[in-house]
Formats: sequence, C-alpha cells, structure tokens
Amino acid sequence: MSLQSSTTTLPAGLIDVFADAALSGNPLAVVEAADDLTEAQMRRVAREFNQAETTFVMRSHRADLKLRSFTAAGAEVGGAGHNALGAWLWLAEDGKLGPIDGPRIFQQEIGGEVLPIELRVVDGRIIGQMKQSVLKLGAVLTDISPLAAALGLALDDIRVEPAPRVADTGVAHLLVRLRDPAAVDRAEPAAKGLLKVLSAVSAEGCYVYAFEDASNRAYARFFNPTVGLWEDAATGTAAGPLAAYLKTTGLISGTIDIEQGTRMGRRSILHVRLTPEPEISGSGIIVMRGGLSL
Repeated sequence: MSLQSSTTTLPAGLIDVFADAALSGNPLAVVEAADDLTEAQMRRVAREFNQAETTFVMRSHRADLKLRSFTAAGAEVGGAGHNALGAWLWLAEDGKLGPIDGPRIFQQEIGGEVLPIELRVVDGRIIGQMKQSVLKLGAVLTDISPLAAALGLALDDIRVEPAPRVADTGVAHLLVRLRDPAAVDRAEPAAKGLLKVLSAVSAEGCYVYAFEDASNRAYARFFNPTVGLWEDAATGTAAGPLAAYLKTTGLISGTIDIEQGTRMGRRSILHVRLTPEPEISGSGIIVMRGGLSL
C-alpha cells in the first residue's frame, strides 16, 4: 500500500497494562498491521500518541508476530516488558488471537530475540506471562555520592547491600536499593546528573526500590531519561532483572511482587517468577479502540 497517495486506517487503541482497573497501571498505545509503516512513521505515530511507549504489531518469519516499540521521544526500546505484554493482551482481549480456552503459548520477535508468552484465563480475566532472557550482571556502582546527588537523596538513603548494580534480562538498568518506601517516594532525580551516572555504568534506566513488610514484596520507581521517559508507571524490563539479581544475593527465593507507579497516581502490580529466567505476568484493560488514519 502507498501511505503517501491514499489514506489507510490501521486498528489502534490504548490498553492499561498491569492494571486491575481502568486508568491505573501503565498505558500503552498499540497499532496493528503496521508492516508497511516506515521507521520514521512509527516514531511520528509514537509522538502523536504521546504515551510512555507505542507498540507496533507486524508479521514475522521467525515467530507468531513481530513487535517494535517506541517512546514518545522517538527512541526504540526492546525487551519483554509492558510494551510487549500490553500488545498481546490487546490482541487477546479484542478476539484477534482466537479463544483463550486454556493456556496458549505464542512466540514473539522483539529486539532481535524470539521469546515465548503464555496467555490464560484466571477468574474471568486474561493473564499474560512472559519469559525474559538469562540474567547478565554489569557494573557495580562503588561510589554512590554522585548517584545520591542525582536522585536528590542523602547518602544514608541508599543501601549498599546488595550493591547498586546494572542488571539485564533484555535491557540493562541500574538497580538501586533504598532505605524504605518513603525514601523511594522522596527521590527527585536531576536529569543531567542521572544521565551522567547511567552513562558511566552503561545502563539505560534507573530502578529504585525498597522492600515492604515482607521480602517478597517491593516498592519501586523507574527513571529513564536516556530515552526521554522521565518516570514510568510499570517497567517489566526492570522488574525482571531486579528479581533475578535479588535471587543471586539470596534476598528472595522464587517470586516477588513489585508495586510501581503509585506516586504517579498509576498504581501497578508486577508479578515476577523465576524459572530460573524471570517470568513477568499481569493483566490489562482496554480503554480505547479505534483506527489510526494515515
């Protein structure tokens, strides 16, 4: 088709991911049948939707479907996070994947990898469960003074057990344990300082977290100025490596629930299970259906 000479309408809309109710969780824009869009068009569409991420669904020769995701600033993001989970939940909730009458496994091509996702129905809701890549551990941050300053926190707000460290199960993020959930909420990052810290350790974003009453529950916030995403309401590509890293330190065993987005007014709950690779699970709620005309 020629998008220059005629108008084409593609199925599109919004879904709240990791949400138990509409207008919570992390919103994702989804565009179907995007095979003929150029990369430049995808970036412009993502800017038009102005969501944390927009995912484009395409045919694949390697998997059931191929996904590409872009931030509103135009940066392409990989990894199996809310960008991927939301697209599959969108298709399933809209009946595009056929009946989900038992556990169904699909293969998704994303960021150069082919990864499985399982869809099933629990208590009348479709739940998606995605496996991420094997954990790769990166640099340990030994000098926390620049980090504390960049986060607008005192030195004693940052815990050094386990050490702030880069971890990657699809995307490399700096994981930083703070004293308590109140310290997580107090963080007020400065873009210039945080970008410098992230660049020094070759990390994309910064995931600050603290344990709640039990070691299998954490409270977190995510900052990613490197892709123009200041704060994210739910970040599967950070929750997965966090769980895997914590298991290597002995702080958790097999599962963890992470609450994120609460300070933004978009409370999200991310469930992570280690098998041994991280598996992220959650549900979504479609809040808008329509067409994208180009």
